[in-house]
Amino acid sequence: MNKKNTRIMTGIIAAASLVVALFFFRPSGWVEADSGNRLLMGTFARIVAVAADSSTAKKCIEAGFEQLELVNNSMSDYKADSELSRVNRRACEGAVKVSEPLFEVLQRAVAFSRETNGAFDVTVGPLVDLFHSAGNKGVAPGEEEIAQTRLKTGFEKLKLDEQNRTVKFAVDGMRLDLGGIAKGYGIDKAVEAMQECGAVGGMVDVGGDIRCFGVPAGGKEHWLIGLQDPNDTKEVIGTGKALLVLKLSDAAIATSGDYRRFTLIDGKRYSHIVNTKAGYSGGLTSVTVISKNATDADALATAVSVMGAEKGLALIEVMPGTEAILIPSKAGSILIKTSGAEKYIK
Repeated sequence: MNKKNTRIMTGIIAAASLVVALFFFRPSGWVEADSGNRLLMGTFARIVAVAADSSTAKKCIEAGFEQLELVNNSMSDYKADSELSRVNRRACEGAVKVSEPLFEVLQRAVAFSRETNGAFDVTVGPLVDLFHSAGNKGVAPGEEEIAQTRLKTGFEKLKLDEQNRTVKFAVDGMRLDLGGIAKGYGIDKAVEAMQECGAVGGMVDVGGDIRCFGVPAGGKEHWLIGLQDPNDTKEVIGTGKALLVLKLSDAAIATSGDYRRFTLIDGKRYSHIVNTKAGYSGGLTSVTVISKNATDADALATAVSVMGAEKGLALIEVMPGTEAILIPSKAGSILIKTSGAEKYIK
């Protein structure tokens, strides 16, 4: 080998060694800042940021919360002045122009609806309203009432015009409910903002739906996330006893379950997650989905809750980079897992 080739090869090896060193070297000087719990999106939110200094870490936390607020102000159906509420009021009358973020979420929602054969469906709003009203009255809705309400649901009745970025309802009485996807989307936007602000690692937790990136400060290799025991539900999510601990890095989890939100009628528990085809949920107490981003994890946890254990696991098994842990009963002693879930359990 001549001197020129030797110098080139030496340079390549040196560059490769530097890349490896940068990848594995974790400076001891990384600083971690923790926001503590804040009320947001009807639940508690917490952001942890890892950065070169305390000032940057704190700025990253605020950048993350700013994105969460923006998503909440746009996509909350509890806020009368939100963009989503405006769509729900006007889309039955004609096409409504919407922002790029809301249109993106609706497009992804429809894609999930197709992928899950309608198990995930953001047009579920009328059924959610029906069971909420029934809970207030203390009388369960009848089959005919459920059937009539279902006529106002169905993702195929949601008309999206990509060219004009508009939304239209095909029938009167439709109402969008983004409770199964907006939180995950907000978490993803928060992570993007934190990374742009200078965070090299972090965790965004909104009501138990979490996305982690990088690693914690102090040389730790994973973020450790407790999966809550359904029998130990404290008022603040995450303060109860952990059924098991997950180790995550550059991954997200979302948990859906009837142990957190439900309607009790005549002693019977009705989940807040409703199937637009059947009018009821899939009967699972807890569904946790692990994925690369929080939007996917959020939507898929909702879908599996509707589909039930057998169909839900079959769906997740064929999705690359996605795993699930199910608790079928409130006893909490039985776990059903996808084939690759074990590697995330500490």
